[in-house]
Amino acid sequence: MTEDEYIFTSESVSEGHPDKICDQISDAVVDYYLSNCNLPEKARVACETMVTSNKVIIAGEVRGDGELKNIDNNKIESIARRVIKTIGYEQETFHWNKVEVNVNLHEQSEDIGRGVDAVEKNQEGAGDQGIMFGYASNETDVFMPFPIKLSHDLLKELRNKRIKKEILNLGPDAKSQFSIKYKDGRPVGIHSVVLSVQHEEGNTPEKIKDKILPIIEEIKPKSWKLPYDNIFINPTGNFVIGGPHGDAGLTGRKIVVDTYGGICPHGGGAFSGKDPSKVDRSGAYMARYIAKNLVAAKIAEKCTIQLAYIIGVAEPISIFLDTHGTGKVEAQKLIKNIKEIFDLKPSGIRRMLNLANPIYEKTATFGHFGRKSNGDGYFSWEKLDKVNELKALL
Repeated sequence: MTEDEYIFTSESVSEGHPDKICDQISDAVVDYYLSNCNLPEKARVACETMVTSNKVIIAGEVRGDGELKNIDNNKIESIARRVIKTIGYEQETFHWNKVEVNVNLHEQSEDIGRGVDAVEKNQEGAGDQGIMFGYASNETDVFMPFPIKLSHDLLKELRNKRIKKEILNLGPDAKSQFSIKYKDGRPVGIHSVVLSVQHEEGNTPEKIKDKILPIIEEIKPKSWKLPYDNIFINPTGNFVIGGPHGDAGLTGRKIVVDTYGGICPHGGGAFSGKDPSKVDRSGAYMARYIAKNLVAAKIAEKCTIQLAYIIGVAEPISIFLDTHGTGKVEAQKLIKNIKEIFDLKPSGIRRMLNLANPIYEKTATFGHFGRKSNGDGYFSWEKLDKVNELKALL
């Protein structure tokens, strides 16, 4: 392998992975507050979830108005059970109707609220300090890197076939991994595939592999060959004990799965369980929105953007942009125009991307980026409505 050839690997996890159970519950709580507050933009949620054998613990800080001024533990418990049931957990060691749910939510700190709440509409401060990254590449039609896209696609198809009972005797817990060969910075083929999926007794790796190969064939580019000798299904041979009984889960532990599969830096902040006043989440969505529109406008083949915020301060303290040697416009000129085209204040991000809506539970599985924005409010940061404006910079 020469210097201009390399292999890059990314992984994804399924909706039934313990950490993803937690992300979905936490984001369902966010959606509940945004759905039921009289003023959704004033809702505040920082919700963490932990799961283990037939136990769910939900903790964090919230703030609502009207009926939500008082925390309804029974409602939060019912949300958790509904999420677990939807995923499909009816196992003896983790069952939606048998789990013990412990809710420990309390009011948001006044000190945090004082820095975040707007004195004037446009002066709403960032909900925390931090750095956020956005990325886009033209190597796929959804402007995402191939390794993470294929890792997500395999698990999405596996979920669909499990729910439709087209593939039997599999559980909801699974992990995938794709290693992609690159040459001169462009993807040229699949090096290897790994899938670990929970199953019932007697369902051997060979039987599962026969069902999985057609899915991989379907999702990969038609011109790429399958590396049959490098496809590993349940490498340990057995994956019967899965879900939270096999491995405890926590909100926010799959931040690389949630983003770009490790191909660009990560600011370190998780998304799930946070309302859009937290720039860990909304700032990362805006950074993706900017990067994707820049690449779609053919200003660059790939782009990484960093935004940095201070708690209680509206404007980002810094903006960094890297087009990885593919840019057609000088970086400082791009940054100047980004400030003019995109409103980077927390209140501006919320308005531009319509983030005060209950859209977050869907984001908690199969990545927050590279999804379809269909005009229904979901994944609004994936829209390409700034392309023409950015093309004028060429």
